[in-house]
Amino acid sequence: MRFEITLESAVRPSFRVQQAAGMFDVPLGEKLRERFVVDIPPQSEDWRIGLIVGPSGSGKSTLARRLFGERLAAEADWPRDRAVIEVFDGMPLKQAAGLLTAVGFASPPAWLRPYHVLSNGERARCDLARLFAEALDPRRGAEPAARSEGAAQAGRSRTAAGPAEQTASASTMDAPKPGDSAATEGEPWHALLPPQADRRLPLVVCDEFTSVVDRQAARAIAAGTARRIREGRLPCRFVAVTCHYDVTDWLAPDWVLDMAAKHFARRCLPRPPIRVEIVPCRREAWRAYRRHHYLSGSLPVAARCYLAVWEGEAAGFCATAPMPGRAGVRRISRLVVLPEYQGMGIGGAFLDAVADWTARGGRRVTITAAHPAVISHCRRSPKWATTAVRKLGSRPGGLPGYAGSWGRAVVSFRYLA
Repeated sequence: MRFEITLESAVRPSFRVQQAAGMFDVPLGEKLRERFVVDIPPQSEDWRIGLIVGPSGSGKSTLARRLFGERLAAEADWPRDRAVIEVFDGMPLKQAAGLLTAVGFASPPAWLRPYHVLSNGERARCDLARLFAEALDPRRGAEPAARSEGAAQAGRSRTAAGPAEQTASASTMDAPKPGDSAATEGEPWHALLPPQADRRLPLVVCDEFTSVVDRQAARAIAAGTARRIREGRLPCRFVAVTCHYDVTDWLAPDWVLDMAAKHFARRCLPRPPIRVEIVPCRREAWRAYRRHHYLSGSLPVAARCYLAVWEGEAAGFCATAPMPGRAGVRRISRLVVLPEYQGMGIGGAFLDAVADWTARGGRRVTITAAHPAVISHCRRSPKWATTAVRKLGSRPGGLPGYAGSWGRAVVSFRYLA
């Protein structure tokens, strides 16, 4: 299918405009109009993740609107007086927490804050979670969802990718041929689907994907989103629209539409490996992590502490402590991954590595967790066995320095050395 798009800028021909054009010998009429053509070949393989990438002004947002509709311009409404978790009141709390965790926003203390006080990276993850929540809502059916990720915090229109894209645009599309996958459907984006594809699968489109976050957070968001989609925990098709080429390897899309080259290509490359070094550390390192943990900010007196270091930067903290009343047993007391690294799978690998290290020293290892990400990891992993499920936790039992888990639903696991 061929898309022919013309971008036009309506500018009043004032004296100053004419003067500036004459000063630099700029043909005003030609510079206010740009036309480009994009060919999307018929697809024979189904896909889950797509990427439209290109520099500002290349027409990517215009093409995305042509493919996916005007809903690309929608913005999320985040009340200033409500916690983030409360905005997801249309779904059960456990499901909302799981969705936030799935996009790498796994810090319960941050869930209880309003959207406007969060960092750019946390806001970007919240916006992404809202997109998935709307698309996967069974009351909406398979209606596609689309939104620009950073519009609310950036305070700009969804079409602000470049000067040409802020202007009025006109586009034409070649009529689909009888053999095209879009020949029997009315939506242009169906040209991206093979004939046998399940078109009931929800579609999520995120414009300006990772555009307002630092590039480390961008890698984590891209990798985490792709991981959950591939695992089936986010059952949908996802299309990212961005000007940042650095997320390509981490998102690992099935296809890439490069607007700089006006080229569409299938792609099937694995995500770059993540190699994390585990190093012992002093307990003072906990100060940088305690605000992100949902329990007390204090550490047990006999805690042994470790850092997860990736590319020279400390990304996570873990501590083990003796299990009260049980000789030869150590429990995972604290496990925190910094927000900018959440969603990449570092936490689960870190937990397993510390547990294995401790077990090799002749100790049995346990963990009692309330966090959905930790519970999900341990339940899926063959390295952990469930030992107890308590809806109200356990009482402290009068042991000094041990608060227990009373009042919290928790699951206990034992590491299988």
